[in-house]
Amino acid sequence: MTKKTKIFAYYLPQFHTIPENDSVWGKGFTEWTNVKKAKKLFKEHYQPRVPLDKNYYTLTDKNKIYWQMDLAKNHGVDGFAIYHYWYNGKKLLEKPLEIIRDNSELDLPIMIIWANHDWNNGWSAEGKIQTLYTVDYSDKNDWKLHFEYLLSFFKLPNYLKENNQPMLGIYEPDKIPNLNELISYWNELAIEQGFDGIRFSYQAISKFKADGQSRDKFKYQIEYQPQYAWKKLDSSSKKSNLIGILKKIPSMKSILKKYVKIRPNSLVKKRRYEEVAQEIVSMREKDDKSIAGFYVGWDNTPRKKSRGTVDVGSTPAVFQKFLINQLENISSNYSNQYLFLFAWNEWAEGGYLEPDEKYGYQYLEAIKKAREITGK
Repeated sequence: MTKKTKIFAYYLPQFHTIPENDSVWGKGFTEWTNVKKAKKLFKEHYQPRVPLDKNYYTLTDKNKIYWQMDLAKNHGVDGFAIYHYWYNGKKLLEKPLEIIRDNSELDLPIMIIWANHDWNNGWSAEGKIQTLYTVDYSDKNDWKLHFEYLLSFFKLPNYLKENNQPMLGIYEPDKIPNLNELISYWNELAIEQGFDGIRFSYQAISKFKADGQSRDKFKYQIEYQPQYAWKKLDSSSKKSNLIGILKKIPSMKSILKKYVKIRPNSLVKKRRYEEVAQEIVSMREKDDKSIAGFYVGWDNTPRKKSRGTVDVGSTPAVFQKFLINQLENISSNYSNQYLFLFAWNEWAEGGYLEPDEKYGYQYLEAIKKAREITGK
């Protein structure tokens, strides 16, 4: 009998205030700040996005996390892949994860992904990007401290494990110069704590050249969509390639506006959701490490405005159609019966399952229906 697919949705904890964000983007900043400021930049552009009943929640409220988990359970989402930020003992956006850890009724399965990228002002910076926090990977005392913190989650009964090995994702493993040594050390510590090691995975994205680095110590490669598909698509016209270059020049938008009569909004890179989704469902596993991905939609203009990228054309019906195809594809062509879905609540990047004022619960219902139709 074929195993049922486990759907894990990426989960962003940046829906509560922290002093570090206040100091860069202004007092009271959360992910909702960008969402509320979003503008419609072209005719078919779906912006702004408004949560159903204007539910601009705060994730320091345990009841809101319970609401999210209850929605997930009732609509076929098996767990959350939650981003974790650690900078040599400096934790950021840790409160939602710790609330889940400290309240047993919040029992939806979870997995941690260490978002080990630099913490910077790249969303708003059109010129020089300022790095606010980075990781010193040479600090081996920090390796132990970091493991001990992760261990408090690994021990949870609802933490995702395989064969007594907790699953841990690393966002950008290529940033870690002593990666193999770190992984070996954490495996040793996990065994000392009664586990049979850790099952490491990495997110295969456009900026991580997976083929250029040894993957021997990783159990899984997660195909992070839609970026993983974008790099496989070669459909850009000369015009869009030129626009991509111009977008990187901060002063170019004002020059174009004044002399060439091209509106800055036309610099937004647009893709067709159906084209990207079709590319995803046509993928096959690279090897038995491969874990498939899929996505609800993409639109990061709330963060990057006219420097952003928009996948146009996602609706609940279209999403359901391709999700059915992807569930069938995983069953037939992947060794690992997981699906990592972008995303549960990436509102400022256009990837969310939570109900909004336009579609209500239809994206969640699409998952439930797709699973009922496929039996997967």
